[in-house]
Amino acid sequence: MGKTVVQYEGGMRFCGTGGSGHEVLMDAGESVGGADSAARPVETLLCSLGGCTGMDVVSLLRKMRADLKGLRVEIEDERATDYPKVITKLHLAYVVEGKVPEDALKKAIDLSLAKYCPIANSLAGVAEITSEYRIEAA
Repeated sequence: MGKTVVQYEGGMRFCGTGGSGHEVLMDAGESVGGADSAARPVETLLCSLGGCTGMDVVSLLRKMRADLKGLRVEIEDERATDYPKVITKLHLAYVVEGKVPEDALKKAIDLSLAKYCPIANSLAGVAEITSEYRIEAA
């Protein structure tokens, strides 16, 4: 089992440290007692989703010998209006640069979202996840 420690640093600032030893800083806006010095916790969750599925897609496309030059994952989220304001919908747009076959890209995205990315699969239990992709010239 992994272990992550999240330490309170004052105000509304927290610092998380995972098994790798790297830190993730989080803070709130000034209107709720924070200093606006770092990303919000939900933002870090969404960035983690983009990083997780992005790493899967890059890894899978490399195995398929696709000529990937760049990848950006754009994530739009919708949340419930009542507390705890859970995420109800996520839409991921994968923007790829390079000569990547469309069928290979679609397969890599589908495998990531359905099988490999633990964050996407955890969130899929509570939120509807949709995706699209665009291939742009490098």
